[in-house]
Amino acid sequence: MLQLRIFSAVQNCRCSYRSFHSSSVTSKYADTLEILGDKYHTDEITNVTPSILSKIPLQVHKQTGHPLNTLRSIIESHYPDFSHFSSFNPLVTPFKNFDELAFPKDHPGRSVTDSYYIHKNLMLRTHTSAHEVEVFSKGEDKWLLTADVYRRDEIDGSHYPVFHQMEGARLYSADASGMKQVEEDNERLSRHLKMSNIIIEDIPHISPTNPVQRTHDPVHSELVAKNLKLSLNSLLLRLFGSTASEEPLRVRWIEAYFPFTSPSFEVEVFFRGKWLEILGCGVVIQSTLDISNVEGKIGWAFGLGLERIAMILYSIPDIRLFWSTDERFLSQFKDGEITTFKPYSKFPSCFKDVSFWNAQGSAPLHDNDFCDLVRDVAGDLVEDVKMIDSFVHPKTNRSSSCYRINYRSMDRSLSNEEVNELQKSVVTRLTDLFRVEIR
Repeated sequence: MLQLRIFSAVQNCRCSYRSFHSSSVTSKYADTLEILGDKYHTDEITNVTPSILSKIPLQVHKQTGHPLNTLRSIIESHYPDFSHFSSFNPLVTPFKNFDELAFPKDHPGRSVTDSYYIHKNLMLRTHTSAHEVEVFSKGEDKWLLTADVYRRDEIDGSHYPVFHQMEGARLYSADASGMKQVEEDNERLSRHLKMSNIIIEDIPHISPTNPVQRTHDPVHSELVAKNLKLSLNSLLLRLFGSTASEEPLRVRWIEAYFPFTSPSFEVEVFFRGKWLEILGCGVVIQSTLDISNVEGKIGWAFGLGLERIAMILYSIPDIRLFWSTDERFLSQFKDGEITTFKPYSKFPSCFKDVSFWNAQGSAPLHDNDFCDLVRDVAGDLVEDVKMIDSFVHPKTNRSSSCYRINYRSMDRSLSNEEVNELQKSVVTRLTDLFRVEIR
């Protein structure tokens, strides 16, 4: 079934691909891209690649038995009275992705080196928060939203340009009746946690370095922040706690900064001997509610990465495996059950280096441009890419870069001939698109 869906992805995401966008490259894509059956024009900042477009229709977080779907279902079952969403279109405007959430105009996430753009007014969402205003505007006060998100990123075992997030939010009336509801919920959750095998390292709900918003009543903000913590402590106990273990689950809270919440927090759990960052959260910034036409309410939101948690719970060592169609991977999992992944083989690596002078008069090639190029040539046959050297010639002032590519399939051994052909294609495309000079 998954193989059929991958074929469908290629059919539904067509583009005549010519080049990557880069500050040093002036060539373009075809005039239009076809995504999920609709056509979109391209422009000078288009940078989404065929390998990324092919992932859009797959929706692995909704496939029965897939680890991401099971994890999504477990979290949804923990919040049974919340509305559950998982089918929002991944194409959003930059305004929706950034401005509605109070991202600064100079935030690096807006850059073409960090995000995928269809054209200057349309992009692939970089986080599920892009839909916060849309959901709040529908009058939803408590909800969960799961979706695929897209960010230009490095290539290694824990990073992938497409991954899945779950966003959760809850609003209360900012009046006496609403705060009474918060207090009652806090008492209920506190009783539950006191009877559970969990140790929580807490911090103040608000502080000078993690302040209450100017438009919020400090008493209300503190109650809501406490409710957020108690709710998520309960969720973490559900995910990481084990009745079979005598050791208590350890959770610790850390002050954080996010443009769309204040106060803001990150949460870590101590699991299998390590402190692991699990999610970010906070009290929803008032401007987001104002844009949503939500009046007289205050609430919290959190966001977590499903792959991050699934890799921990299932002991999955490589993020590429979530996209595998190999039955040796897929057959290990059953819907609704978390089981330990059993590696079926460790195939040998094949390392290839490519060293080049960057085009004269141009800035050094951005790491994400190089990684996208490699992905489009070799896909998931590449385990990681690392820059191993860079320097500027003292006389010519030309910059040089050297990358090491680790070719390794998760499912089979690669022949030397196959790897050599892939490397040849990488070098050819590198010179054609970015005018580099191979050393």
